[in-house]
Amino acid sequence: MAYRQLFLVSCLLAVVFLSILQEGTGASVGTRQVAGQEAQEGVEQKIFMQESDASNFLKRRGKRSPTSRDEINAENRQKLQADELRREYHEEQRNEFENFVEEQTDEQEERSREAIEQWRQWHYDGLYPSYLYNRHQI
Repeated sequence: MAYRQLFLVSCLLAVVFLSILQEGTGASVGTRQVAGQEAQEGVEQKIFMQESDASNFLKRRGKRSPTSRDEINAENRQKLQADELRREYHEEQRNEFENFVEEQTDEQEERSREAIEQWRQWHYDGLYPSYLYNRHQI
């Protein structure tokens, strides 16, 4: 029984303590809360439309109403711009890849030419050059 009474008293003290703390914070912040509410109202005015403007907008542009010519032109301009950016990006990637491949083939040709030159120097005795390497190209 003592545990139950002790528990009830501690709960009652906690409720009283929390209510006192809540009143104290409300009193200490009072002017800031009013300023914050005014600032929030200013933000809401920037974000939300007046009811009359919203109803006029919804009446003018219904869900199934056809899009205006200006909207169609704006959408087409956006699509064309996106296509142009995509085309430029792919062209740039292709050019980079072509340059890379060209550099690789040049390096490979240089390595093979050097290997052939080394082979010729190693096998050349100075007296009788090989027919294959001294024939004239027709």
